[in-house]
Amino acid sequence: MSETVKKFFYVNRKAPYGTIFAQEALEVVLIGAAFDQDVSLGFLDDGVYQLVKGQDTKDLGVKNFSPTFRALGDYDVTKLFVEKESLDERGLSADDLDEIMYEDEDDDWAEKPSIRIVSRAEMADIMADQDVVLSF
Repeated sequence: MSETVKKFFYVNRKAPYGTIFAQEALEVVLIGAAFDQDVSLGFLDDGVYQLVKGQDTKDLGVKNFSPTFRALGDYDVTKLFVEKESLDERGLSADDLDEIMYEDEDDDWAEKPSIRIVSRAEMADIMADQDVVLSF
């Protein structure tokens, strides 16, 4: 009997620092990926700030965990969806986000971007297609 892999979608709505939500979400994603779940992430509202490049947390006195996103491809987490309207509402664009890449083993290990900018409607469709949605 073969087991069907469930699709897990982790929704990130909180800014990266000031609460534990963003860092905890990333840890849960890594754990899920280690157990061969089909993992995708969504970044909405202030969650889009988690992917902004050049984060400096020195004055906050907390560790900058944003470089960990660049390791997600090593865990086969290659689908990061960012809501365009959330970027627009915060005066951000795709150019403000870290470049997060993965190596596609099905395409001779070509490097490809993990981040996909999608509309609010597309995000809703993506979420509706998941087996499990967890929001942080």
